[in-house]
Amino acid sequence: QVQLVESGGGLVQAGGSLRLSCAASGRTVSVYTMGWFRQAPGKEREFVAAITWNGGDRLYGSSILGRFTISRDNAKNTGYLQMNSLKREDTAVYYCATSATGGISSARNRYDSWGRGTQVTVSS
Repeated sequence: QVQLVESGGGLVQAGGSLRLSCAASGRTVSVYTMGWFRQAPGKEREFVAAITWNGGDRLYGSSILGRFTISRDNAKNTGYLQMNSLKREDTAVYYCATSATGGISSARNRYDSWGRGTQVTVSS
């Protein structure tokens, strides 16, 4: 199993930036695809971004394209989500997840380990 812990969330004004981190431990995380999802109150969990084990392939959700950047540092077993130009509609709990199945996907059921999430609140 993989254990994931998110950090870096908080309160930020619209137009501001945050960087989320996802610290991983357990099995060999460096070979796993890592993804970020978010869930706002009353809404379905939404795909944000994903990155393959070597960073060679990245996938982004349409609502954050051009504003968010996913990256990872396998030496530190840590993934990152840099969020710029934040909007009120980005307010949500952000979760990181890993997939041992290979490839890259936006589908929640492809991810088998999940963190507990970190709250991001964007004020106007």
